[in-house]
Amino acid sequence: MAEPIDPLEVAAQAFGPALLEMRGVRKSFAATVALDGVDLVVREREVCGLVGQNGAGKSTLMAILAGALKPDAGVMRLGGAPYAPRDPLDARQAGVAMIYQELSLAPHLTAMENIVLGVEPTRGPLAIVDRERMRRTAEAALAELGHADIASDAIVGNLPLAAQQLVEIARAIAFGCRVLVLDEPTSSLTHADVRKLFDRIGRLKRQGIAIVYISHFIEEVKAVSDRFVVLRDGRNAGDGVTSTTRAEEIVGLMVGRAFDELYPRGVRTPGDPVLELDAVVPGAATLTLRRGEVVGIAGLLGAGRTRLLRTIFGLEPVKSGRIGVGVYSGPAAPHERWRQGMGMLSEDRIGEGLARGLSIADNMTLSRLESLGPAFAVLPSRQDAAATRWIDRLAIRCAGPRQAVAELSGGNQQKVAVGRLLHHDVDVLVLDEPTKGIDVASKAQIYKLIDELVSGGQKAVLLVSSYLPELLGVCDRIAVMARGRLGAARDVAEWNEHSLLMEASRTRAAS
Repeated sequence: MAEPIDPLEVAAQAFGPALLEMRGVRKSFAATVALDGVDLVVREREVCGLVGQNGAGKSTLMAILAGALKPDAGVMRLGGAPYAPRDPLDARQAGVAMIYQELSLAPHLTAMENIVLGVEPTRGPLAIVDRERMRRTAEAALAELGHADIASDAIVGNLPLAAQQLVEIARAIAFGCRVLVLDEPTSSLTHADVRKLFDRIGRLKRQGIAIVYISHFIEEVKAVSDRFVVLRDGRNAGDGVTSTTRAEEIVGLMVGRAFDELYPRGVRTPGDPVLELDAVVPGAATLTLRRGEVVGIAGLLGAGRTRLLRTIFGLEPVKSGRIGVGVYSGPAAPHERWRQGMGMLSEDRIGEGLARGLSIADNMTLSRLESLGPAFAVLPSRQDAAATRWIDRLAIRCAGPRQAVAELSGGNQQKVAVGRLLHHDVDVLVLDEPTKGIDVASKAQIYKLIDELVSGGQKAVLLVSSYLPELLGVCDRIAVMARGRLGAARDVAEWNEHSLLMEASRTRAAS
């Protein structure tokens, strides 16, 4: 009887030898064990998807690989030789490059200056920077990516986001990259730029580079990777061949249980209008949002969705038209919107969504302090109790309500921002990319929370998302914004991903 075929062994034979090996890697921060004996092997010409919930240990493992952290235990090998980088520059010179979700470029410098930053070519006994070699090196790296059109002397801060990402990748490969780590590389890219990125990854793979691809979008991992590795609670939870593993199985490994329903849907009965837009500009938006429903806004990056939400919430001026919130009508400042029963979750979690230097309790309660003490006082015990209620409800992984928000993972930071809206008990939740950059399990918790809020018939949600399955799974109606104009909201059953993209890409100019 023939031995059963191991798909992992078959996959291993399709690629080159193991280029990167991390065995038994351990790392603790005081009493917190971040990594507990993690193994990771990536071969030449292979894309390995690294997935797991926020806090699973992915970032810590990659920081060790990139030389930013020292492991407490474990061994690493690169190309068969021992590998123990002293710092990120040492890792880069060894051929390991890390591209983070937040690009680490110097925006005031040129593309070529960024590409050779830290390893500038020099000439002569005085080690003068050789700008001509710098230019040739940068142009060769950009040409290797198929983008000789990017001028080497262009100021990086003036380039589009997709071009900035190309500069960062060019920096990674300019000096002999062997292992490339991409951390959430598509979080700020358009659909067209995502497709181009996948093409570039394929080109780098064919050149013999081993690629570690980190993403919370399982569909992306399925599309771009050859094999996947799942981390859960700082340990290996499983791995497999991507093409032969269903997305639900990968998510099940991430959360530690069978994963059946990502988008729960209770009984939703639309009630009274709580938000009315009448020919609001910017956005040319006419829309009615009722209690007990979720209305989504789809559109491409730059279509004007975020600007419309900021206008509704009072962060940008209303040029014309009328906004009604409950019994209130007309423009209002953000603090007035809070009093009217509206709260907004910004897409820019780091820049304006949270005060990252303050505690969880402060971030959750600052918009509504009057119930936390006598007169104008705030009792820390009451503040902590209020925050703890939402920490428990949202399953925020933290040391307690006094922990600084900056110390939390991205997904847990997002839950803190959502917790502020819940503490304030708003009727209208305006959510701009609420699941951006967070793991599948955290997304599922937010989807469940949204459903619970609207199924009770008291709350309403206006949701902007670039993730089309999310809109189709969560919303009752969807409107599409294209070139600064908001179309009519139609029942979710009338849409699919293709029709949403087609509508978002329509060429009718804004009036």
